[in-house]
Amino acid sequence: MSRPDRGTRAMHQSLPPELRDAVDDFAAHLSRVRNRSVHTVRAYVTDLVSLLDHAVRMGSVDLADLDLSVLRSWLARQRTTGAARTSLARRAASARAFSAWAHRAGLLPADVGAALASPRAHRELPTVLRADQAAALVEAPARPAPRPPAPRSAEAPAEQAPFATAPRSVKAPAEQAPFATAPRSEAAADTAAEAVPLRDRVLLELLYATGVRVSEVCGLDVGDVDHGRRVIRVFGKGGRERAVPYGVPAQRALNDWLRRGRPALVGARSGDALLLGAKGGRLNPTTARQIVGAYAEAVGLPRTSPHGLRHSAATHLLEGGADLRAVQELLGHSSLASTQIYTHVSVERLRAAYRQAHPRA
Repeated sequence: MSRPDRGTRAMHQSLPPELRDAVDDFAAHLSRVRNRSVHTVRAYVTDLVSLLDHAVRMGSVDLADLDLSVLRSWLARQRTTGAARTSLARRAASARAFSAWAHRAGLLPADVGAALASPRAHRELPTVLRADQAAALVEAPARPAPRPPAPRSAEAPAEQAPFATAPRSVKAPAEQAPFATAPRSEAAADTAAEAVPLRDRVLLELLYATGVRVSEVCGLDVGDVDHGRRVIRVFGKGGRERAVPYGVPAQRALNDWLRRGRPALVGARSGDALLLGAKGGRLNPTTARQIVGAYAEAVGLPRTSPHGLRHSAATHLLEGGADLRAVQELLGHSSLASTQIYTHVSVERLRAAYRQAHPRA
């Protein structure tokens, strides 16, 4: 079973054996049969353990006691503790998925979750960058860092660390720290430090050019890039494979990274990974998020994440006239409803421009 948090593990261990085994079997089904990611399995397990713990507190002694009233009272209890509508909708979906599986497996006499309604999740419009803001962000690693003034003492102040290590006032990602401490030769350290902006540039270019998820870009191997057709092969949620095109600026960034950047960082732990951390291993999504946020702050943009670049790419595609179905394919959405939120973003931006510019707005 995927490792949930300590509180969930304690509740899992306190469940009656039959219920505990049901949780483990359902987690194995999600992972091996449905090919769900570790994070998805963990979320389902957390919700299910909470539900079954609630059922036990209501007097259920085995799985057959689980009925619609238990499911509804569990959701009601979640609501009274302040759970958001999005969280309630997800937990209801987890309960329905478990109920359907348990019925098919013969553990429940009926699919009691089929009649469980859930609150309609409120979807806030994502914040997107303007095209000029996105361009400033992806080009930030190519700009030379401003030269700091000469320090008054022999020891340079901490905030004057080179931009290639970490943008000013932003804590360096954990993988970038070895530039100052790793036992490399001075020449090797300089080469590695020069490689980091090239890595950061290709990371930002790919995120914005393709709209892929941060986990997907970090999971790319060198062989997943088709330079001739300018396409990357991405494995998304549920292991679904798709091909996503990228443009000329991203191609230039890739060429520079593969020719001058990656060889400086490659090591025994690199394997076929396209993007590498400072220690030579595959770039971690957490570090990638820190890199995006640091460069956004450095160029004076609002707080931005890789998912913000994904939102921006989708919105700019639609504003440029791209077909909604094509954008759905590019983003790897299983449902068109997930993509349609970007049409609302474009309409809101149009309304804002209208209110600002039209004399009779």
